[in-house]
Amino acid sequence: MTETILITGPSLAPEADAVLKAAGYLPVYVPPYTEGDGLLNIVAEARPAGILVRMGRIDERIFEAAPQLRVISKHGVGVDNIDVDAASARNIPVIVASGANAVSVAEHAIALLFAVAKQIVPLDRSLREGRWEKPGFQGRELAGSTLGLIAFGAIARQTARYAKGLGMTVLAHDPFARDEVFAAEGVTRAPDLDAMLAASDIVSLHSPLTPQTRNLINAERLALMRPGAIIVNTARGGLIDEDALLAALRAGHIAGAGLDSFAKEPADPDHPFWTEMRIVATPHIGGVTSAANLRVGVEAAQGIVDVLAGAPVPQTRIINHERLAAATRAAS
Repeated sequence: MTETILITGPSLAPEADAVLKAAGYLPVYVPPYTEGDGLLNIVAEARPAGILVRMGRIDERIFEAAPQLRVISKHGVGVDNIDVDAASARNIPVIVASGANAVSVAEHAIALLFAVAKQIVPLDRSLREGRWEKPGFQGRELAGSTLGLIAFGAIARQTARYAKGLGMTVLAHDPFARDEVFAAEGVTRAPDLDAMLAASDIVSLHSPLTPQTRNLINAERLALMRPGAIIVNTARGGLIDEDALLAALRAGHIAGAGLDSFAKEPADPDHPFWTEMRIVATPHIGGVTSAANLRVGVEAAQGIVDVLAGAPVPQTRIINHERLAAATRAAS
């Protein structure tokens, strides 16, 4: 019987689908944002050997419904919708497509920054509503600004390259990145997060969402930022206390925010952000380009094929490598 690979989304790049089929697996696709009993029923019927995660949450109930599951591969790098502890307890590797969408997401971060700083959305709206608001308008130049990056992985490093090309000074805070990575990119390592926030005109978030980073940007940290600062988030919405951000915007301390992710996704249609014109928002599509989908999809699919075939996968791509290794040592 042909083994199946469950894709928690409606599609993959055709080349990624072909990788799975060429290895003899049957891809099974799931309607977008299928969760709860609906997802459980599909999992129980498909009996997947691997799951390629796009949308929805993979948790304890999914693992119980799929005892034959041997690998999980994320279509991207953020694993906050995967219960990695539950996977590790079952000796299931969780792999990511690290860096494959870095260019697309970094481009989107810069696009959001420009849209906020140059007030593109409200100016476009005012013209369409018949107003010519040039008299009294005062724009903002980004060259000479200081950009602070929260985390310094592949996406943040690509964002730094673009920012430096635009004449910005770049700082970054990442307790896990090596000094030589900062040196190679010509980026200053901030001594701590709070110091970086206080020194930055723009803050761009690139951190994974963990219990330690949830609401990392809260009211206290927003208050540390320079008056008129801009926030860009192309990572995970849960990194920001949304109520605190809204309050800081309405108080005028934060000039604007470019957001591609939200604490709840899909975001509610009556979210208070939608009435705030200093926010430019997009529906978590920073990495959704044809080029990135191809690279991420192929890497995610090939990772599943390699793990199931017993072929080596770089340890840097296995999120729970250390926990799996520890479990192997304990059993030996």
